[in-house]
Amino acid sequence: MMKPPFSISLRLTIWFGGIFFLGWLLFGTVMWLNLKSTLKNERYQTLSRRIDRLQQLLNKSKDEDEADRSQDFTDFSRATGNGLAEVFRADGQRAFPSPSAAARAFPWPSMKSGAAERFLHTNSGGLPYWVLMRRFSLGGQSLFLLTAAPESGNLVVLQSFMMGLLASAPILLLISSAGGYVMSRKALRPVDRITATARSISIRNLSERLPVTKTGDELQRLAETCNAMLQRLESAVSQIKQFTADASHELRGPLSFTRTVAEVALRNPHADPESRRAFKDIVDESAKASELLDGMLTLARADANSFDAALEQVDLVAAVQEACGMARPLADERNLTLSVSAGAGSSVNVLGDFPSLRRLVWILLDNALKYTPAPGRVEVSLSVSSKQAILIVRDSGIGIAQIDLPHVFDRFYRTDPSRSQVEGSGLGLAIAKWIAEMHHADISVASTEHEGTTFRVSVPLCVAY
Repeated sequence: MMKPPFSISLRLTIWFGGIFFLGWLLFGTVMWLNLKSTLKNERYQTLSRRIDRLQQLLNKSKDEDEADRSQDFTDFSRATGNGLAEVFRADGQRAFPSPSAAARAFPWPSMKSGAAERFLHTNSGGLPYWVLMRRFSLGGQSLFLLTAAPESGNLVVLQSFMMGLLASAPILLLISSAGGYVMSRKALRPVDRITATARSISIRNLSERLPVTKTGDELQRLAETCNAMLQRLESAVSQIKQFTADASHELRGPLSFTRTVAEVALRNPHADPESRRAFKDIVDESAKASELLDGMLTLARADANSFDAALEQVDLVAAVQEACGMARPLADERNLTLSVSAGAGSSVNVLGDFPSLRRLVWILLDNALKYTPAPGRVEVSLSVSSKQAILIVRDSGIGIAQIDLPHVFDRFYRTDPSRSQVEGSGLGLAIAKWIAEMHHADISVASTEHEGTTFRVSVPLCVAY
Protein backbone atom coordinates (compact mmCIF):
# COMPACT_ATOMS: atom_id res chain seq x y z
CA MET A 1 0.00 0.00 0.00
CA MET A 2 1.48 3.28 -1.10
CA LYS A 3 1.95 5.82 1.66
CA PRO A 4 0.23 9.19 1.21
CA PRO A 5 2.64 11.88 0.01
CA PHE A 6 3.71 14.70 2.29
CA SER A 7 1.99 18.02 1.81
CA ILE A 8 3.78 20.81 -0.01
CA SER A 9 3.89 22.84 3.22
CA LEU A 10 5.60 20.00 5.08
CA ARG A 11 8.04 19.39 2.24
CA LEU A 12 8.88 23.09 2.05
CA THR A 13 9.36 23.15 5.81
CA ILE A 14 11.69 20.14 5.65
CA TRP A 15 13.62 21.68 2.75
CA PHE A 16 13.85 25.04 4.49
CA GLY A 17 15.00 23.44 7.74
CA GLY A 18 17.45 21.16 5.90
CA ILE A 19 18.97 24.00 3.89
CA PHE A 20 19.22 26.16 6.99
CA PHE A 21 20.90 23.29 8.87
CA LEU A 22 23.42 22.75 6.07
CA GLY A 23 24.06 26.49 5.93
CA TRP A 24 24.48 26.61 9.68
CA LEU A 25 26.81 23.58 9.52
CA LEU A 26 28.91 25.22 6.81
CA PHE A 27 28.94 28.54 8.66
CA GLY A 28 29.88 26.87 11.95
CA THR A 29 32.66 24.85 10.29
CA VAL A 30 34.10 27.94 8.62
CA MET A 31 33.89 29.96 11.83
CA TRP A 32 35.47 27.14 13.84
CA LEU A 33 38.35 26.83 11.37
CA ASN A 34 38.73 30.60 11.29
CA LEU A 35 38.81 30.74 15.10
CA LYS A 36 41.34 27.91 15.20
CA SER A 37 43.54 29.71 12.67
CA THR A 38 43.21 32.99 14.58
CA LEU A 39 44.19 31.35 17.87
CA LYS A 40 47.14 29.65 16.17
CA ASN A 41 48.32 32.95 14.71
CA GLU A 42 47.85 34.63 18.06
CA ARG A 43 49.99 31.93 19.69
CA TYR A 44 52.62 32.38 16.99
CA GLN A 45 52.67 36.15 17.53
CA THR A 46 53.09 35.62 21.27
CA LEU A 47 56.02 33.24 20.85
CA SER A 48 57.57 35.42 18.13
CA ARG A 49 57.51 38.49 20.40
CA ARG A 50 59.03 36.42 23.18
CA ILE A 51 61.95 35.35 20.95
CA ASP A 52 62.36 38.95 19.75
CA ARG A 53 62.80 40.04 23.35
CA LEU A 54 65.16 37.11 23.96
CA GLN A 55 67.28 38.21 20.99
CA GLN A 56 67.44 41.72 22.40
CA LEU A 57 68.48 40.34 25.79
CA LEU A 58 71.24 38.19 24.29
CA ASN A 59 72.57 41.09 22.23
CA LYS A 60 72.70 43.34 25.31
CA SER A 61 74.41 40.73 27.48
CA LYS A 62 76.93 39.42 24.94
CA ASP A 63 79.77 41.31 26.70
CA GLU A 64 78.88 39.92 30.13
CA ASP A 65 80.46 36.84 31.63
CA GLU A 66 78.90 33.43 31.12
CA ALA A 67 77.35 33.17 34.56
CA ASP A 68 75.58 36.52 34.30
CA ARG A 69 74.30 35.72 30.83
CA SER A 70 72.97 32.38 32.03
CA GLN A 71 71.22 34.07 34.96
CA ASP A 72 69.68 36.71 32.69
CA PHE A 73 68.40 33.98 30.40
CA THR A 74 66.94 32.03 33.31
CA ASP A 75 65.20 35.10 34.76
CA PHE A 76 63.81 36.00 31.35
CA SER A 77 62.49 32.50 30.69
CA ARG A 78 60.77 32.22 34.05
CA ALA A 79 59.28 35.68 33.72
CA THR A 80 57.89 35.37 30.19
CA GLY A 81 57.16 31.73 29.44
CA ASN A 82 57.02 29.74 32.67
CA GLY A 83 60.57 28.64 31.96
CA LEU A 84 59.74 26.97 28.63
CA ALA A 85 62.64 28.32 26.59
CA GLU A 86 66.01 27.02 25.47
CA VAL A 87 69.06 28.17 23.52
CA PHE A 88 70.88 25.45 21.57
CA ARG A 89 74.10 25.54 19.65
CA ALA A 90 74.39 24.15 16.13
CA ASP A 91 75.72 20.87 17.52
CA GLY A 92 72.54 20.41 19.59
CA GLN A 93 74.12 21.26 22.96
CA ARG A 94 72.52 23.82 25.26
CA ALA A 95 74.18 27.22 25.16
CA PHE A 96 72.79 27.95 28.66
CA PRO A 97 71.56 25.68 31.41
CA SER A 98 67.85 24.87 31.23
CA PRO A 99 65.88 27.57 33.08
CA SER A 100 63.46 25.04 34.56
CA ALA A 101 62.82 21.33 35.03
CA ALA A 102 59.92 21.58 32.57
CA ALA A 103 62.24 22.98 29.89
CA ARG A 104 64.79 20.28 30.60
CA ALA A 105 62.18 17.50 30.19
CA PHE A 106 60.41 19.11 27.23
CA PRO A 107 60.70 17.21 23.92
CA TRP A 108 62.26 20.00 21.90
CA PRO A 109 62.42 19.35 18.16
CA SER A 110 65.76 18.55 16.60
CA MET A 111 67.85 21.33 15.18
CA LYS A 112 67.82 21.49 11.38
CA SER A 113 69.78 23.74 9.15
CA GLY A 114 68.08 25.58 6.36
CA ALA A 115 64.90 27.29 7.51
CA ALA A 116 65.41 30.45 9.51
CA GLU A 117 62.26 29.82 11.54
CA ARG A 118 59.98 26.90 12.27
CA PHE A 119 56.60 26.85 14.00
CA LEU A 120 55.79 23.33 15.19
CA HIS A 121 53.15 21.39 17.08
CA THR A 122 54.20 18.78 19.62
CA ASN A 123 53.01 16.97 22.75
CA SER A 124 54.50 16.83 26.22
CA GLY A 125 53.04 14.87 29.11
CA GLY A 126 49.95 14.18 27.05
CA LEU A 127 49.31 17.89 26.46
CA PRO A 128 49.64 19.76 23.16
CA TYR A 129 52.15 22.59 22.76
CA TRP A 130 53.20 25.08 20.10
CA VAL A 131 56.93 25.52 19.63
CA LEU A 132 58.68 28.36 17.76
CA MET A 133 62.33 27.80 16.76
CA ARG A 134 64.41 30.59 15.20
CA ARG A 135 67.99 30.65 13.96
CA PHE A 136 70.08 33.40 15.62
CA SER A 137 73.67 34.51 15.15
CA LEU A 138 75.50 36.00 18.13
CA GLY A 139 79.14 37.06 17.88
CA GLY A 140 79.68 34.81 14.87
CA GLN A 141 78.17 31.85 16.69
CA SER A 142 75.09 30.15 15.24
CA LEU A 143 72.39 29.56 17.86
CA PHE A 144 68.80 28.24 17.86
CA LEU A 145 66.30 30.02 20.11
CA LEU A 146 63.28 27.93 21.13
CA THR A 147 60.25 28.77 23.17
CA ALA A 148 56.99 26.88 23.76
CA ALA A 149 53.49 27.62 24.97
CA PRO A 150 50.63 25.21 25.82
CA GLU A 151 47.66 24.91 23.46
CA SER A 152 45.20 23.98 26.20
CA GLY A 153 43.78 27.50 26.37
CA ASN A 154 43.09 27.48 22.66
CA LEU A 155 41.40 24.10 22.94
CA VAL A 156 39.14 25.36 25.73
CA VAL A 157 38.07 28.30 23.57
CA LEU A 158 37.45 26.02 20.57
CA GLN A 159 35.50 23.57 22.69
CA SER A 160 33.36 26.36 24.17
CA PHE A 161 32.69 27.68 20.67
CA MET A 162 31.70 24.20 19.43
CA MET A 163 29.42 23.61 22.43
CA GLY A 164 27.74 26.95 21.77
CA LEU A 165 27.13 26.00 18.14
CA LEU A 166 25.72 22.59 19.09
CA ALA A 167 23.52 24.06 21.82
CA SER A 168 22.10 26.70 19.47
CA ALA A 169 21.44 24.22 16.63
CA PRO A 170 18.10 22.77 17.90
CA ILE A 171 16.75 26.22 18.77
CA LEU A 172 17.76 27.76 15.46
CA LEU A 173 16.51 24.70 13.56
CA LEU A 174 13.16 24.89 15.35
CA ILE A 175 12.85 28.62 14.68
CA SER A 176 13.80 28.21 11.02
CA SER A 177 11.40 25.27 10.55
CA ALA A 178 8.55 27.15 12.22
CA GLY A 179 9.31 30.21 10.11
CA GLY A 180 9.43 28.08 6.96
CA TYR A 181 6.12 26.42 7.83
CA VAL A 182 4.39 29.73 8.52
CA MET A 183 5.70 31.26 5.29
CA SER A 184 4.78 28.18 3.23
CA ARG A 185 1.27 28.07 4.72
CA LYS A 186 0.81 31.75 4.00
CA ALA A 187 2.09 31.34 0.45
CA LEU A 188 -0.08 28.26 -0.18
CA ARG A 189 -3.25 29.56 1.48
CA PRO A 190 -4.66 30.58 -1.94
CA VAL A 191 -4.10 26.98 -3.08
CA ASP A 192 -6.28 25.74 -0.21
CA ARG A 193 -9.04 28.13 -1.24
CA ILE A 194 -8.74 27.04 -4.86
CA THR A 195 -8.81 23.36 -3.82
CA ALA A 196 -11.88 23.79 -1.60
CA THR A 197 -13.77 25.63 -4.33
CA ALA A 198 -12.73 23.16 -7.03
CA ARG A 199 -13.96 20.24 -4.90
CA SER A 200 -17.36 21.88 -4.47
CA ILE A 201 -17.85 22.36 -8.21
CA SER A 202 -19.77 19.64 -10.01
CA ILE A 203 -21.94 19.36 -13.08
CA ARG A 204 -24.76 20.91 -11.05
CA ASN A 205 -22.89 24.15 -10.26
CA LEU A 206 -20.46 24.73 -13.11
CA SER A 207 -21.28 28.43 -12.92
CA GLU A 208 -19.13 28.78 -9.82
CA ARG A 209 -15.59 30.05 -10.25
CA LEU A 210 -12.33 29.75 -8.37
CA PRO A 211 -11.24 32.75 -6.28
CA VAL A 212 -8.60 34.86 -8.01
CA THR A 213 -6.11 36.76 -5.87
CA LYS A 214 -4.57 39.70 -7.71
CA THR A 215 -0.97 38.84 -6.91
CA GLY A 216 0.43 38.61 -10.43
CA ASP A 217 2.10 35.28 -9.63
CA GLU A 218 1.69 31.70 -10.81
CA LEU A 219 -1.29 31.07 -8.51
CA GLN A 220 -3.25 33.88 -10.10
CA ARG A 221 -2.52 32.52 -13.57
CA LEU A 222 -3.52 29.01 -12.41
CA ALA A 223 -6.86 30.25 -11.03
CA GLU A 224 -7.58 32.27 -14.17
CA THR A 225 -6.74 29.30 -16.40
CA CYS A 226 -9.00 26.99 -14.38
CA ASN A 227 -11.83 29.53 -14.54
CA ALA A 228 -11.46 29.76 -18.30
CA MET A 229 -11.61 25.96 -18.50
CA LEU A 230 -14.74 25.91 -16.30
CA GLN A 231 -16.32 28.50 -18.58
CA ARG A 232 -15.73 26.27 -21.59
CA LEU A 233 -17.03 23.22 -19.73
CA GLU A 234 -20.14 25.09 -18.60
CA SER A 235 -20.85 26.16 -22.15
CA ALA A 236 -20.36 22.62 -23.51
CA VAL A 237 -22.48 21.00 -20.78
CA SER A 238 -25.23 23.58 -21.27
CA GLN A 239 -25.35 22.75 -24.96
CA ILE A 240 -25.54 19.02 -24.20
CA LYS A 241 -28.30 19.55 -21.63
CA GLN A 242 -30.26 21.72 -24.00
CA PHE A 243 -29.88 19.18 -26.79
CA THR A 244 -31.02 16.35 -24.48
CA ALA A 245 -34.07 18.28 -23.32
CA ASP A 246 -35.01 19.39 -26.82
CA ALA A 247 -34.51 15.95 -28.34
CA SER A 248 -36.49 14.24 -25.58
CA HIS A 249 -39.31 16.72 -25.91
CA GLU A 250 -39.44 16.50 -29.69
CA LEU A 251 -39.40 12.69 -29.68
CA ARG A 252 -42.36 12.36 -27.35
CA GLY A 253 -44.85 13.35 -30.04
CA PRO A 254 -43.79 10.89 -32.76
CA LEU A 255 -43.35 8.15 -30.16
CA SER A 256 -46.83 8.69 -28.76
CA PHE A 257 -48.26 8.69 -32.25
CA THR A 258 -46.48 5.43 -33.09
CA ARG A 259 -47.76 3.77 -29.93
CA THR A 260 -51.32 4.96 -30.56
CA VAL A 261 -51.29 3.64 -34.13
CA ALA A 262 -49.98 0.26 -32.95
CA GLU A 263 -52.65 0.03 -30.22
CA VAL A 264 -55.36 0.83 -32.75
CA ALA A 265 -54.01 -1.81 -35.11
CA LEU A 266 -54.13 -4.37 -32.29
CA ARG A 267 -57.88 -3.79 -31.94
CA ASN A 268 -58.39 -4.86 -35.56
CA PRO A 269 -59.97 -8.35 -35.36
CA HIS A 270 -58.94 -9.12 -38.93
CA ALA A 271 -55.19 -8.72 -38.28
CA ASP A 272 -53.19 -11.92 -38.74
CA PRO A 273 -51.24 -13.34 -35.74
CA GLU A 274 -47.85 -12.29 -37.10
CA SER A 275 -49.00 -8.67 -37.53
CA ARG A 276 -50.53 -8.68 -34.06
CA ARG A 277 -47.19 -9.84 -32.57
CA ALA A 278 -45.40 -7.07 -34.45
CA PHE A 279 -47.86 -4.42 -33.24
CA LYS A 280 -47.58 -5.79 -29.69
CA ASP A 281 -43.77 -5.45 -29.85
CA ILE A 282 -44.16 -1.88 -31.11
CA VAL A 283 -46.46 -1.01 -28.21
CA ASP A 284 -44.08 -2.57 -25.65
CA GLU A 285 -40.98 -0.90 -27.06
CA SER A 286 -42.80 2.42 -27.34
CA ALA A 287 -43.74 2.17 -23.67
CA LYS A 288 -40.11 1.55 -22.75
CA ALA A 289 -38.95 4.42 -24.94
CA SER A 290 -41.57 6.71 -23.39
CA GLU A 291 -40.36 5.78 -19.94
CA LEU A 292 -36.77 6.52 -21.00
CA LEU A 293 -37.74 9.89 -22.49
CA ASP A 294 -39.71 10.77 -19.37
CA GLY A 295 -36.66 10.02 -17.24
CA MET A 296 -34.41 12.07 -19.52
CA LEU A 297 -36.80 15.04 -19.35
CA THR A 298 -36.95 14.75 -15.58
CA LEU A 299 -33.17 14.81 -15.30
CA ALA A 300 -32.97 17.65 -17.82
CA ARG A 301 -35.21 19.68 -15.51
CA ALA A 302 -32.98 18.64 -12.62
CA ASP A 303 -29.90 19.91 -14.46
CA ALA A 304 -31.69 23.19 -15.13
CA ASN A 305 -32.70 23.40 -11.43
CA SER A 306 -36.30 23.48 -12.60
CA PHE A 307 -38.70 22.03 -10.01
CA ASP A 308 -42.19 23.17 -10.87
CA ALA A 309 -44.03 21.67 -7.90
CA ALA A 310 -44.42 23.77 -4.76
CA LEU A 311 -43.26 22.11 -1.56
CA GLU A 312 -45.97 21.82 1.07
CA GLN A 313 -46.75 19.76 4.12
CA VAL A 314 -47.53 16.20 3.00
CA ASP A 315 -48.00 12.88 4.75
CA LEU A 316 -45.06 10.63 3.91
CA VAL A 317 -46.96 7.60 5.26
CA ALA A 318 -49.61 8.06 2.60
CA ALA A 319 -46.99 8.36 -0.15
CA VAL A 320 -45.30 5.14 1.02
CA GLN A 321 -48.57 3.23 1.26
CA GLU A 322 -49.71 4.33 -2.20
CA ALA A 323 -46.39 3.28 -3.74
CA CYS A 324 -46.55 -0.06 -1.95
CA GLY A 325 -50.12 -0.53 -3.15
CA MET A 326 -48.89 -0.05 -6.73
CA ALA A 327 -46.06 -2.53 -6.16
CA ARG A 328 -48.05 -5.29 -4.41
CA PRO A 329 -49.61 -6.81 -7.58
CA LEU A 330 -46.18 -6.90 -9.19
CA ALA A 331 -44.74 -8.61 -6.09
CA ASP A 332 -47.53 -11.21 -6.10
CA GLU A 333 -46.99 -11.84 -9.82
CA ARG A 334 -43.27 -12.52 -9.18
CA ASN A 335 -43.93 -14.68 -6.08
CA LEU A 336 -42.23 -12.18 -3.77
CA THR A 337 -43.24 -11.25 -0.22
CA LEU A 338 -43.76 -7.52 0.27
CA SER A 339 -43.99 -6.45 3.92
CA VAL A 340 -44.75 -2.86 4.86
CA SER A 341 -44.25 -1.20 8.23
CA ALA A 342 -45.19 2.42 7.60
CA GLY A 343 -47.20 3.43 10.63
CA ALA A 344 -50.72 2.74 9.45
CA GLY A 345 -53.23 5.02 11.16
CA SER A 346 -50.59 7.66 11.91
CA SER A 347 -48.98 10.40 9.84
CA VAL A 348 -45.44 11.61 9.29
CA ASN A 349 -45.50 15.15 7.96
CA VAL A 350 -42.66 16.38 5.79
CA LEU A 351 -42.23 19.38 3.51
CA GLY A 352 -42.37 18.11 -0.05
CA ASP A 353 -44.27 17.24 -3.19
CA PHE A 354 -46.55 14.23 -2.80
CA PRO A 355 -46.25 12.82 -6.38
CA SER A 356 -42.47 13.19 -6.32
CA LEU A 357 -42.13 11.45 -2.95
CA ARG A 358 -44.41 8.66 -4.14
CA ARG A 359 -42.27 8.33 -7.25
CA LEU A 360 -39.14 8.11 -5.09
CA VAL A 361 -40.61 5.23 -3.08
CA TRP A 362 -41.83 3.53 -6.24
CA ILE A 363 -38.39 3.70 -7.86
CA LEU A 364 -36.81 2.02 -4.83
CA LEU A 365 -39.55 -0.62 -4.73
CA ASP A 366 -39.33 -1.26 -8.47
CA ASN A 367 -35.58 -1.64 -8.19
CA ALA A 368 -35.95 -4.12 -5.30
CA LEU A 369 -38.60 -6.18 -7.11
CA LYS A 370 -36.55 -6.38 -10.31
CA TYR A 371 -33.41 -7.71 -8.64
CA THR A 372 -34.95 -10.11 -6.12
CA PRO A 373 -35.46 -13.64 -7.44
CA ALA A 374 -38.39 -15.72 -6.21
CA PRO A 375 -39.08 -16.72 -3.58
CA GLY A 376 -37.69 -13.58 -2.00
CA ARG A 377 -38.83 -10.75 0.19
CA VAL A 378 -38.92 -6.98 0.08
CA GLU A 379 -39.34 -5.04 3.32
CA VAL A 380 -40.41 -1.39 3.59
CA SER A 381 -40.25 0.46 6.91
CA LEU A 382 -40.84 4.08 7.89
CA SER A 383 -39.80 5.46 11.25
CA VAL A 384 -39.10 8.79 12.92
CA SER A 385 -35.77 9.56 14.55
CA SER A 386 -34.02 12.81 15.52
CA LYS A 387 -36.28 15.19 13.58
CA GLN A 388 -36.10 12.98 10.50
CA ALA A 389 -38.33 10.48 8.80
CA ILE A 390 -36.29 7.41 7.87
CA LEU A 391 -37.49 5.26 4.99
CA ILE A 392 -35.78 1.89 4.50
CA VAL A 393 -36.33 -0.42 1.53
CA ARG A 394 -34.58 -3.76 2.01
CA ASP A 395 -34.56 -6.77 -0.30
CA SER A 396 -33.07 -10.26 -0.33
CA GLY A 397 -31.96 -10.01 -3.93
CA ILE A 398 -28.72 -10.53 -5.80
CA GLY A 399 -27.03 -7.54 -4.21
CA ILE A 400 -24.51 -5.07 -5.63
CA ALA A 401 -20.76 -5.51 -5.86
CA GLN A 402 -18.75 -3.18 -3.64
CA ILE A 403 -16.96 -1.75 -6.66
CA ASP A 404 -20.32 -0.69 -8.13
CA LEU A 405 -21.85 0.87 -5.01
CA PRO A 406 -20.36 4.37 -5.52
CA HIS A 407 -21.91 4.53 -9.01
CA VAL A 408 -25.46 3.21 -8.52
CA PHE A 409 -26.89 6.75 -8.59
CA ASP A 410 -25.04 7.66 -11.80
CA ARG A 411 -27.07 8.06 -14.97
CA PHE A 412 -27.23 5.09 -17.34
CA TYR A 413 -24.89 3.13 -15.06
CA ARG A 414 -25.41 -0.62 -15.31
CA THR A 415 -23.50 -2.98 -13.07
CA ASP A 416 -22.38 -6.56 -13.66
CA PRO A 417 -23.98 -8.71 -16.38
CA SER A 418 -26.29 -10.50 -13.94
CA ARG A 419 -27.96 -7.19 -13.11
CA SER A 420 -27.80 -5.94 -16.69
CA GLN A 421 -30.09 -8.81 -17.75
CA VAL A 422 -32.94 -6.99 -16.02
CA GLU A 423 -34.68 -4.44 -18.21
CA GLY A 424 -34.25 -0.81 -17.26
CA SER A 425 -33.03 2.54 -18.51
CA GLY A 426 -30.43 3.12 -15.81
CA LEU A 427 -32.07 6.45 -14.88
CA GLY A 428 -34.37 5.42 -12.02
CA LEU A 429 -31.90 5.75 -9.14
CA ALA A 430 -30.48 8.98 -10.62
CA ILE A 431 -34.04 10.40 -10.56
CA ALA A 432 -34.51 9.10 -6.99
CA LYS A 433 -31.36 10.90 -5.90
CA TRP A 434 -32.54 14.12 -7.56
CA ILE A 435 -35.94 13.91 -5.84
CA ALA A 436 -34.20 13.34 -2.51
CA GLU A 437 -31.98 16.37 -3.05
CA MET A 438 -34.98 18.53 -3.97
CA HIS A 439 -36.48 17.58 -0.60
CA HIS A 440 -33.19 18.18 1.27
CA ALA A 441 -33.09 14.46 2.05
CA ASP A 442 -30.17 12.05 2.17
CA ILE A 443 -30.25 8.77 0.24
CA SER A 444 -27.70 6.00 0.68
CA VAL A 445 -27.26 2.36 -0.21
CA ALA A 446 -25.64 -0.65 1.43
CA SER A 447 -25.40 -4.04 -0.18
CA THR A 448 -23.82 -7.48 0.00
CA GLU A 449 -23.63 -9.70 -3.04
CA HIS A 450 -26.07 -12.64 -3.00
CA GLU A 451 -27.60 -11.38 0.28
CA GLY A 452 -29.51 -8.24 -0.63
CA THR A 453 -29.55 -4.47 -0.82
CA THR A 454 -30.80 -1.76 1.54
CA PHE A 455 -31.71 1.79 0.50
CA ARG A 456 -32.07 4.39 3.24
CA VAL A 457 -33.72 7.81 2.79
CA SER A 458 -33.71 10.43 5.57
CA VAL A 459 -36.26 13.21 5.05
CA PRO A 460 -36.44 16.26 7.39
CA LEU A 461 -39.70 16.53 9.29
CA CYS A 462 -41.85 19.63 9.15
CA VAL A 463 -40.91 22.12 11.87
CA ALA A 464 -43.87 23.07 14.01
CA TYR A 465 -44.20 26.78 14.90
